[in-house]
Amino acid sequence: MDKCELAVIGAGIAGLTTAIACAGRGLDVAVVEMASGPGGKVSASYPAGRPVDAGPTVLTMLDVFERIFDEAGLAFADYVRTSRSDVLAHHFWPDGSSLALYADPEASAAAIRALAGPAAEQGFRDFTRASATIFRALDRNFMRGDKPANPLAMMWRGGVSGLPGFLKLDPYRSLHRMVSQHFADPRLRQLFGRYSTYAGSSPFATPATLSLIAEVERRGVWQVEGGMTALAEGLAAAARDLGARLHYDRRITRVLVERGELRGIETADGDVIRTGQCVFNGDHAALEAGWLGAPTARRTRRLYGGARSFSAFTIAFDAPLSFAAAGHHNVFFSNDEAAEFAALARGEMPDDPTVYACLQDRAAGGDAPNGAERALLVCNAPARGDTHPMTQEEIEWCLTKACRTLERAGLSIPSNAPHSISTPSDFARRFPATGGALYGRASHGWMASFLRPGARTRIPGLYCAGGSVHPGAGLPMAALSGQTAARAVLQDRASTSRFRRVAMPGGMSTRSVRTSATG
Repeated sequence: MDKCELAVIGAGIAGLTTAIACAGRGLDVAVVEMASGPGGKVSASYPAGRPVDAGPTVLTMLDVFERIFDEAGLAFADYVRTSRSDVLAHHFWPDGSSLALYADPEASAAAIRALAGPAAEQGFRDFTRASATIFRALDRNFMRGDKPANPLAMMWRGGVSGLPGFLKLDPYRSLHRMVSQHFADPRLRQLFGRYSTYAGSSPFATPATLSLIAEVERRGVWQVEGGMTALAEGLAAAARDLGARLHYDRRITRVLVERGELRGIETADGDVIRTGQCVFNGDHAALEAGWLGAPTARRTRRLYGGARSFSAFTIAFDAPLSFAAAGHHNVFFSNDEAAEFAALARGEMPDDPTVYACLQDRAAGGDAPNGAERALLVCNAPARGDTHPMTQEEIEWCLTKACRTLERAGLSIPSNAPHSISTPSDFARRFPATGGALYGRASHGWMASFLRPGARTRIPGLYCAGGSVHPGAGLPMAALSGQTAARAVLQDRASTSRFRRVAMPGGMSTRSVRTSATG
């Protein structure tokens, strides 16, 4: 592993999709990962010997992955088995009420009417139309494209036909205010405002634009056979089949820059990999902080700035559960939404947290399984893992508070259940320079999305991909960032005489050279 055409630092979702896109076009790609396997934030815990998903648990925008595979001459279904969920999520409130949202919007509308009346049903229909309009305006012109310099550039990209949607992006008021316009019932305000937490942010500070996440879910939530780690393993297998070399348990400590240009990367044990192009699939904050050397820190735009997104306090366990009302994805709400997010804004754990519960063995639907089942509980937490490691007393306090939220709805966890806990400090160790923040920069303020870095850096040959850069956090967004980084790599190779030409006419949508030769 002394040289390659493209080095990818990190085998997270973005790094793997970069490798697939570039190896599928004939590049010699080496992926170097400091962990013992692929996935990055997609990971598993083993509290009782069986794998429990301990990272992202919701898969949406499946077409993003299918297209990446198709453009590399592969079929996504050959590597990852998925099925579409009929139920998006179950929701439970302290007053004993509950609500399920469905893939069928008419079923969701009927459930909302039964919970809160006809006005709430109409509010849901209006909210759905508004979020769908925002999604359509941003899908092609923002999320699936290169980072625009500013809103005007994005509007110009959309052209005259995209102007009506652009004018309805609603960036200047908070998501909470937008949701409150559509729903008088505080339970529904809490439910639909929670979409901001998918980007690790508060509904009181996040622009209403992020309501598009509701439309993303409405378009489909998929279950992955074998758990979410099977997604990462499938991507890694595809990259290997295309010729990429994956190296685990190898930590990169320095990006080698000579005369202002990238010349290679160096591992912790002193090995040097010579390359003219490298994609960094890590948090952009690590570049700013100099984790890959002083040159990258000096020449990295200070765009991370601002508030960190949320971290998490998570509990993975494997135990019998008697609560039959829950499904695969569940949300158990706090008594006081405003107090919860105010505490997080102060850098404190909420006294009464909302808890997301993924009951992994209920993914196939139907009745609750007999015997022990695997589950992951997640509470939002401030990203202070680098400055305030939790004491054992604080960990026990958080565990007690989370269990209390569940018990109000009727879900009890046996006190002797095998479990493993992750705190912001654990995430800070895994993802350097973040403090445990899991979504990059917080999506607070109307310009937040434009302040994320793009794929290119100020160092020629060095690129970025992952949830901390454009277009944002989440599995499909990370995959899109990997595709964007690959597009930049291929464009620069095609336009720079220092490299042999490998990009085919037509760019990213062209069938791979490898497939053309072997198909």
